[in-house]
Amino acid sequence: MNILYDERLDGALPKVDKAALLAEMRAALPDLEILHEAEDLRPYECDGLSAYRSTPMLVVLPEHVEQVQTLLRLCHRMQVPVVARGAGTGLSGGALPLEQGVLLVMARFKRILEVNPEGRYARVQPGVRNLAISLAAAPHGLYYAPDPSSQIACSIGGNVAENAGGVHCLKYGLTVHNLLKVDIITVDGERLTLGSDALDSPGFDLLALFTGSEGMLGVVVEVTVKLLPKPQVAKVLMASFDDVEKAGRAVGDIIAEGIIPGGLEMMDNLSIRAAEDFIHAGYPVDAAAILLCELDGVESDVHEDCELVDAVLRKAGATDVRLARDEDERARFWAGRKNAFPAVGRISPDYYCMDGTIPRRELPRVLNGIAELSEEHGLRVANVFHAGDGNMHPLILFDANVPGELERAEALGGKILELCVAVGGSITGEHGVGREKINQMCAQFNAEELTLFHAVKAAFDPQGLLNPGKNIPTLHRCAEFGAMHIHHGQLPFPELERF
Repeated sequence: MNILYDERLDGALPKVDKAALLAEMRAALPDLEILHEAEDLRPYECDGLSAYRSTPMLVVLPEHVEQVQTLLRLCHRMQVPVVARGAGTGLSGGALPLEQGVLLVMARFKRILEVNPEGRYARVQPGVRNLAISLAAAPHGLYYAPDPSSQIACSIGGNVAENAGGVHCLKYGLTVHNLLKVDIITVDGERLTLGSDALDSPGFDLLALFTGSEGMLGVVVEVTVKLLPKPQVAKVLMASFDDVEKAGRAVGDIIAEGIIPGGLEMMDNLSIRAAEDFIHAGYPVDAAAILLCELDGVESDVHEDCELVDAVLRKAGATDVRLARDEDERARFWAGRKNAFPAVGRISPDYYCMDGTIPRRELPRVLNGIAELSEEHGLRVANVFHAGDGNMHPLILFDANVPGELERAEALGGKILELCVAVGGSITGEHGVGREKINQMCAQFNAEELTLFHAVKAAFDPQGLLNPGKNIPTLHRCAEFGAMHIHHGQLPFPELERF
């Protein structure tokens, strides 16, 4: 099934008069930069999921909160859909624009408003890069823990929208665990603060609800993040394995010892070779898999943990275990992992990055399942993932210039996500649903659950104007998806009304 917006399956969108909307915007916001010519709109037709493209009707680039408020009030009054976008690095099509809508680009909101070392927090605008927060906090011995692979480019507003994680989220948590509060603008232009300066606040946890909502409930205009002290010392062990299953079992063995590593990553042979050729990180290119295990804290504890983890890895079947000799080698080990995605891009014209989660105990079974699905669909898969928390990132290699390969990659990706659900996991860990996984939401959630999701959306956005068609599928889409892909032509939930 096509993942692009389909009014037959996703609901009718309001018909918008572009000329009238442009005139209203110019009158209400004379200082707002508005892009409306085809050549200016083209750079915004996709996010990091570049296989799917849609040209927005208009692109707006505000610089002040008041402009965002006025714009949303105007679009609300005129019933114009709005899609918010940060740096455009998202991998699920969450910022894919609509041809009958406005793309609200928050990239110019890039000021760090405050770094407070005593309170260990920073207030930033949503366009600030993830890594820039840690750089600003570094003189105070502090840093921001979530570190997605795209941290050099991705924005904190996008991180909030997708509840981004990173290689250190096993110990330090996802974005939601590292926020104090966010300021948002609602669909009708009201400014709200979710969360508080305190570690907890009364009432429903709206901050947690909003984090990961993919731009469907409001637009972020300010974020207050927690800052942590830099660990006294950090050491990385790299373990080589001659069998992927052994590496998968070793992950659970480490956690079973009561050790929570700062990061615990796994790469298979295809991704090892690609990363080593690109970064020269010192990876063993003959290994079937490697584990990167970072241990941080005070020196005495880290030394003991390194000895214990070394023993666990060898007992699990590691053919070699190396401790990074110094900070430079530690940085190279991580550079190879963080550049694995672009490295794989050097060995294939295109790749499709998946993002499922599974219980750690199921790693060997799922890796075997992915290998079988890869062979069945005739496409190579490179496995790179956050092994410690079971967040899989299979990279499906294909060539979009070969007729039918993109469709095969889509089908393979869907089967991998459905495998994750079948073993008790989820279709996404940190990339979000967006449009990419909209069909697989039908495999994970039943009609009653999806109806509740739509009710939450309607509480914030009754007309469905914010990022329509993302994250939550309609029951109509699920009915068709079920007929085509799950029930072999038989409609699931026959009691449901077909719209």
